[in-house]
Amino acid sequence: METTIDEYNMSDQALILGGITSIIFGVLLLTWTGATLTVITLLIGLWWLIQGLFLILSIFKDSSQWIWRLISGVIGVLAGILVLQHPLQSAVILPASLVFILGIMGIGIGITSIIAAFGGEGWGIGAFGIISIIIGATLTANVMLGAQLLLWIVAVLLIIEGVAAIYMGYK
Repeated sequence: METTIDEYNMSDQALILGGITSIIFGVLLLTWTGATLTVITLLIGLWWLIQGLFLILSIFKDSSQWIWRLISGVIGVLAGILVLQHPLQSAVILPASLVFILGIMGIGIGITSIIAAFGGEGWGIGAFGIISIIIGATLTANVMLGAQLLLWIVAVLLIIEGVAAIYMGYK
């Protein structure tokens, strides 16, 4: 029996379309890393700008916690403008900053794991802590290599997610 697209419900169609989009972005990120990353960075900058404006405007509708919304909104607008004015530099800085933050987090997790090991949690968690510190230190020492590796991982995960979404949409 032949199945037509009309027989799929809207959520299946959205899942299939999302899967195709994920595969396209994953392949583009692997093959045209610089151009794709610049476009993604521009979209992030636009998102931050719009989100910041909406946060500021939301103060007029609901004034509770207005100071946090105002601060978040101003930061969003400024970050959005900065990214939109300097997309090429932002395409390098944003992934590198993320890798640096992940490296610092890895070191912090490693330190707390080693402290937990000395506190009686066992040496398994201590070994995890040492490995976490090594990975964190490596990421903070070489953020550009870490950023490239992170982009490849994201690209591969996008492709896998896309294939899974298409499969689930047809299933």
